[in-house]
Amino acid sequence: MGQTSGTGLVTQSRAHLTRSALLQRAAEEFDRHGYVLATLTAISGKSDTTKGGLYFHFPTKEDLARAVIDEGFRRLEQACAQRMAAHSGALKTLIDFSYVLADHGRDDPMLRAAFRLLVEIGDYRGGGPPSIFETWILHCRNLILAASQEGDLRAGIAPDELAEVLVEMAYGARVLAVATGAADSPAHRVTAGWSLLLPALTEPAAAVYFRQFAARRSLTTSPRGTESTGS
Repeated sequence: MGQTSGTGLVTQSRAHLTRSALLQRAAEEFDRHGYVLATLTAISGKSDTTKGGLYFHFPTKEDLARAVIDEGFRRLEQACAQRMAAHSGALKTLIDFSYVLADHGRDDPMLRAAFRLLVEIGDYRGGGPPSIFETWILHCRNLILAASQEGDLRAGIAPDELAEVLVEMAYGARVLAVATGAADSPAHRVTAGWSLLLPALTEPAAAVYFRQFAARRSLTTSPRGTESTGS
């Protein structure tokens, strides 16, 4: 009984390693070539897995792409959760969240592929709501409401509209960085956005403080998209 159980664990471990290898190679291919031009033959060959082994884990190319999106955004959400736990104030957390969304993981083929696939084939994370964009907007909305309650935002701020603007700003900064090849541009674009927004969102003295906080986020974000934990 023990030997059978041990054999099963070994088999499960090998299957997990094979699946992880396939997912990594798929991310690299989707990142490099896009959904249409990436081939299952290249993915299986570069991961030293047979076509049959690939189909066992991912019956279709779309299933494989969905798995890359799932894993990429799982990593992004994990990074967002870590950064959101680093500050006590909601407005600081909101600002930091925008930098993570714009810049985190640009040296990670899995995340780059997830963002590319999001553009090319849409949000297929399980096929149901909320979409990844709706999740980001909801995060921002909740932080905006909390920042308003903490007194850091002016009265009358529309949380839904501001949340959409912030996601568009951060996501757009990432897309433009890919389109232009400007490695250090996302953080600087987000800093410029906050520099324009904060005077309208906060009182003058607070605007100066939070603009400085936002500027430090771009200084502590490397050109390759890895954030430090400095505050």
